[in-house]
Amino acid sequence: MKTSNALLFILVLLYINVSTQWPTHTVCKEDNLEIHYKSCDPHQDFALSIDHCPDIATHTFNIRAATVLGHSIKELYVKLDMIVNGKTVLSYSDTLCGPGHDKLIFCGKKKGEHLYYEGPVTLGIKEIPQGDYTVSAKLTNQDHVIVACADFTVKNYLDY
Repeated sequence: MKTSNALLFILVLLYINVSTQWPTHTVCKEDNLEIHYKSCDPHQDFALSIDHCPDIATHTFNIRAATVLGHSIKELYVKLDMIVNGKTVLSYSDTLCGPGHDKLIFCGKKKGEHLYYEGPVTLGIKEIPQGDYTVSAKLTNQDHVIVACADFTVKNYLDY
């Protein structure tokens, strides 16, 4: 019995190491708005939820996000790309953590610590662009190592 349990455990570990694709998660699914995401970091997935999907169309909405840090974040940078038909049409980057740029409560967290955020988020845009597109989001640290990475698929047909 111990041998079969050990074999099963080894097979599970091998499968986890071979399988580098994470499942697609649904953040929002309403009549005219769908948002799904998939982690593009082969080493870890993360959790993200939005309290009330229609609030995304407003300026501020509440989210919950969680992960276990695989790397320390003395400095943290975000890069967002909006991709339509395989071409990047809009890019945005910013410093979130660093000397004089500590915009987030989890700046300075160490590898292995749990990162959890629950609260308001403001997109800083008046409306979410309509249509079908992908938003690629990548967070990197001071060593240019990926801290978190996701591709968001957006289908927005809301009337503003």
